[in-house]
Amino acid sequence: MDNELKYGLGNYQQMRRLVLAVLVVVLFLALLFGQSTFPPDTPVHETIEMFGVLLIFLGIVGRLWATLYIGGRKSSEVVTGGPYSITRNPLYVFSTVAAAGVGAQIGSFSGVILFALLCAGAFHIVILREEKFLKEALGAPYQAYLERVPRFFPKLSLYQEGDTGSFKPRLLLTTLLDGLVFLVALPAFELIDGAQQSGMLPVWFTLP
Repeated sequence: MDNELKYGLGNYQQMRRLVLAVLVVVLFLALLFGQSTFPPDTPVHETIEMFGVLLIFLGIVGRLWATLYIGGRKSSEVVTGGPYSITRNPLYVFSTVAAAGVGAQIGSFSGVILFALLCAGAFHIVILREEKFLKEALGAPYQAYLERVPRFFPKLSLYQEGDTGSFKPRLLLTTLLDGLVFLVALPAFELIDGAQQSGMLPVWFTLP
């Protein structure tokens, strides 16, 4: 049974990496060839970008918070404390928040929404696969958890502190390094924006 669980866990983790890789490529292309209808250095453009920076940091901190609780226990027990008491997939929720922040670096309101929808849609595919695996791995306790806690959008009234179990610093460091990828959007977009303004990069579409 242990081998089956390891195989199942590896299977959906491989799928998650594939979905995330495709998502990264799509988001990068949007940043590379998209432009806001609000000109750079205007108050609206700058405000949207700064709002996006806040979303990115919120996403990174939220992912670290979720990792403190899950700590490698995902396939061995039902984690119901902290962020997992209000949503079954806080890592994906906060990743979506960070992705929305990346979209804001275009300086566009619709960029925020579009990136969030793309990310949430991609994660939905992974979540459905994970739920199928976890139902088999964890049984009745996980089924009860499914019925009590929402899949994605947090329900704050359900919050319970819970405990973090056996904390693993290595996992926290890995999550931090993964989250820092979102920060790459900040200097990268400044370079892209400059290249678009100089005509070195074509603009294929604009977003309001």
